Amino acid sequence: MLASGLFIWALRSASPISLLQAAYETFTLSRTYDIIFALYFVMCLEIELRLSGALTDMVKALRRMFSNVKFLLAAMPAFLGLLPSVGGARFSAPIVQELSANLTLRPEHKAAINFWFRHMFEFSSPIIPGMIMACSIAGVTFGTFISHLCWLTLLAIVVGWLILIRPIKVPATHKVAETAAEIRHERNGLILALLPVASVFMVVVFGGLNASTATGLVVTAWVFVLAAVGRGVSVKEIYFGAFDWKMTLNICCILYFIQLLSVTEVLGEIVAAFQASPLPVPVIIACVSLIIGVLTGMSQGHVAIVMPIVAAMGTGDLNLAGVAMAFGVAGQMLTPTHFCLIVTTDYFKADLLATLKPIFFAEVIMLTVFSAYTYLTW
Repeated sequence: MLASGLFIWALRSASPISLLQAAYETFTLSRTYDIIFALYFVMCLEIELRLSGALTDMVKALRRMFSNVKFLLAAMPAFLGLLPSVGGARFSAPIVQELSANLTLRPEHKAAINFWFRHMFEFSSPIIPGMIMACSIAGVTFGTFISHLCWLTLLAIVVGWLILIRPIKVPATHKVAETAAEIRHERNGLILALLPVASVFMVVVFGGLNASTATGLVVTAWVFVLAAVGRGVSVKEIYFGAFDWKMTLNICCILYFIQLLSVTEVLGEIVAAFQASPLPVPVIIACVSLIIGVLTGMSQGHVAIVMPIVAAMGTGDLNLAGVAMAFGVAGQMLTPTHFCLIVTTDYFKADLLATLKPIFFAEVIMLTVFSAYTYLTW
């Protein structure tokens, strides 16, 4: 990503001032630190739950409650995807790893499952930052816009199941008899694992705090909660073990790349070029959204750039806003600038392109069905 950004800079500007300006903007934006610390504290939380045994107990409890491991492989990343945190993929990844321990799945397959099902609610959750921005800029209400697009979440479930979950072969297993004490211990682990996620959700939604602050507060509180229930974890292991310089460097390079696109005015020129073309308006919106989604890898990125165009062309136009959202999300799902993808492939030690292969086919199906439906109902 850094090399790509420097290549664009060399072609468009080649001025050292542009490099310094992009660096200054990258490291003075609050977004940069929110992303870095959100990921860091999510990794702290994962260490707390893993070392305390809560994560393992949660998986055991869920397996006892739901015998179908395929269902759990899809449901757990989806549930955790309701929490709009950049580091959330890092929390759901160990759960997918634990659930698939007895399955013969390649790292790329596990990574694709974690990545795909975590993002099903991009079209139907009112707390996703991109959705909040889209409704505000396009001039449509949350209820109306979500009602217009929520069927895409159902389609994502079906497509993801057919491509990623259905082919999995689950070996026959025999239920192990457990004592009442073991069942109670596992149930407590389930509560201890899910409660911090729910707490972060509540603090973000109702407390108005950003993801990094909310997660940091919950991580600190959970040090005392785990100690109180006899599952204490070393504070040193939590806070020092969570630091990953490679991941931090990756995030900084991606954010710097995005800022270079802005400083060199490449994004603006792409939008201007499409606006000047003779293509139909929906095609222009679709192409621009897809490209900006690929370049920025964030829902806020393509929404902030494309939705003002949608609003200018027709405020309150649900179909046009829907096209922008559907193609923008597709773009952010197919790019290494998407932090969740980088986090997921890094955790599973998976090949990036091999992980994206099933995601690409799934997005082709999603966009084909969406385009046909939108064309017929416009």
